[in-house]
Amino acid sequence: MKFIYKSMLLLAVIIAMAAVTMSCQEEDLPNNGEPSIKYVRITDPASGDSLLVSAGQGSLIAIVGENLQGATEIWFNDQKASLTPTYITNKTILVSVPTMIPAVIDNKMKIIFSNGRTLEHAFKVKISEPLVSSMVSEYVPAGSVATIRGDYFYEPLTVTFAGGKKGTIVSIKDQEIQVTVPEDVQPGQITVTTNFGETKSDFWFADNRNIFLSSDPFTGWWNAAYVVTKPAAGDPVAINGNYIRVKKAIAGWNWMEVAGGPPDAMGAISKNIPDEAILKPADYNLKFEVNTVKPYNNNVLKISAGLSSGFDDTPYQWLPPYDTKGEWRTVVIPFEEVAGSYKSKLEVNKNGYYTRLLFHGGGDLDADISFDNFRIVPKVLRK
Repeated sequence: MKFIYKSMLLLAVIIAMAAVTMSCQEEDLPNNGEPSIKYVRITDPASGDSLLVSAGQGSLIAIVGENLQGATEIWFNDQKASLTPTYITNKTILVSVPTMIPAVIDNKMKIIFSNGRTLEHAFKVKISEPLVSSMVSEYVPAGSVATIRGDYFYEPLTVTFAGGKKGTIVSIKDQEIQVTVPEDVQPGQITVTTNFGETKSDFWFADNRNIFLSSDPFTGWWNAAYVVTKPAAGDPVAINGNYIRVKKAIAGWNWMEVAGGPPDAMGAISKNIPDEAILKPADYNLKFEVNTVKPYNNNVLKISAGLSSGFDDTPYQWLPPYDTKGEWRTVVIPFEEVAGSYKSKLEVNKNGYYTRLLFHGGGDLDADISFDNFRIVPKVLRK
């Protein structure tokens, strides 16, 4: 009986000591072990004093507080963030804001802990407005489907062409919109609008600016026979009046001019390159549309544009491979790369510029390739 009594007394003492120990441990913890958030900041140590009340999708943020080590889930609105255990301490949590769009927006961050506690903190997720980067082809006939590339294409969404005509949405993916081009659209920027903002493109649809090589009408020294004025069955569809089509076998290192000439042969179109592009080529792109019925998989297309005093012997080389599989595509080349290929320096010439497309390179090419709308246009539109 004494043994039982002593055992019970010993157990009571152990329990009491454990309770005292736990109480002391809780008293040692800040705020009696209750989780709290002091502030949220960006993760760059050099900007550690930059406090946040909101952040954009995908942003990495640091939550600073006390007793955070037991965090098991973090929610922004109704979207759960991905947690990495090694990024969780008692004083900080590093976490990326979810990129998915919330269905319910309460502008709160909620942390759930392993012991069932929940901590809420006011925090707004900034939903990105649309990002409009490019089009597969900047020329698409009315009634056909155009493809716009970018990001943050959140439904519901509208695409408006210059002049106010809205296109019919065919499909929307994370980084791509397909839209039917309406009738009678004007050349100009396109506008993509969602519930989170509106963005105008830096490029123009049906861009008619600064075209220095066209076939409407044909001018120059070489190969008027390559110009297609009335497409027949099997020809690429016309996207902007006439176009150039090279459909022949081109032997390796055979010198074959496609189009172009000096300013006096090209006429007024040779003056269409703006002075600013000659003076600041890094601010401009060379663009043109191309359609390969057969792959461009050999030889070299050499391009001369913006030359003021003759055909430089080191033209820009647009290299294969390139294959559009019978569809029109817009090619974009930074104009500084074109200018950088020349031995001679670009200079403004009020009388116009020398232009040439020339096939001259290694490898035989069974060519069936079409071109249109060679132009030099700004990379970014001034607001």
